[in-house]
Amino acid sequence: MAAVEDGMWFYRALHGHIRRELTAGLGRGPASILDAGCGTGGLIRRLGPAEPAWRWTGVELEPLACALARERVGADTQIHEASVTALPFADATFDAVVLSDVIYHLDDDMAALREAHRVLRPGGILVVNAPAHPWLWSYHDVATHARRRYGRGELKGKLLAAGFGAGAMRLTHWNTLLLPLVAVRRKLLPAPAGGSDVAAYSPLLEWLGRAAMALERVWLNYVGRLPFGVSLFATAKK
Repeated sequence: MAAVEDGMWFYRALHGHIRRELTAGLGRGPASILDAGCGTGGLIRRLGPAEPAWRWTGVELEPLACALARERVGADTQIHEASVTALPFADATFDAVVLSDVIYHLDDDMAALREAHRVLRPGGILVVNAPAHPWLWSYHDVATHARRRYGRGELKGKLLAAGFGAGAMRLTHWNTLLLPLVAVRRKLLPAPAGGSDVAAYSPLLEWLGRAAMALERVWLNYVGRLPFGVSLFATAKK
């Protein structure tokens, strides 16, 4: 992740979606945001300079990822080595919580959603990204230690059960245009040597990914949600 997330088309698009939803919910003024399961710090590294009024905190369970995140985001951002199912913060601490490709790793994903609800201030927003469509399960999920892929109704039900309101909740799929190619790659072809699709791509494939994501971004900004895709993106309010 540390090697590719600054430039890979997938992370660029994902971080753009997160920035759009945080800006819509928080504005561009001062706000306290928790990146719960921050990995090697790519989201904070990209959005920190882009939105200087936002104050970031990271939580990550894996010690190596914590070390890389601290190195990559700088001393001004606190990175805590802890579990997203037992966050080391008081109730109502943050204006927003991001769970970006995190809950699908967990045996108890509801514990993480409840913890996110607990540490959010009233009116605070949760942003979630997760892999979509259980039928798309493949070598990639095994390599990334996944526990599940989500259907739209399943993720919505879990957000409601964790205490988030239905009125301000938004869910959409994304990475839609590349879904046929991803399905062929993961379901019909042999697994890559590295086991995961998180890798540096050739310039042509990188261009294709960025072009597809640019078209989807226009659709999401001006038309509405996408009905299917490799990933599922949700925002909810406490």
